[in-house]
Amino acid sequence: MMELSDQMLLESYHQAIELQLEHDFIAMLLVEIRKRNLHSPELAVLH
Repeated sequence: MMELSDQMLLESYHQAIELQLEHDFIAMLLVEIRKRNLHSPELAVLH
């Protein structure tokens, strides 16, 4: 997953939430976001 930039990862996560994609896919993105210590105001609201 390191091929995605931090910004693209966050955008992918937000789109996945908006499109109500599979929970496992969203969880995978969230694991990577946390692994990279990324912060987004929406993360606190969504999870």
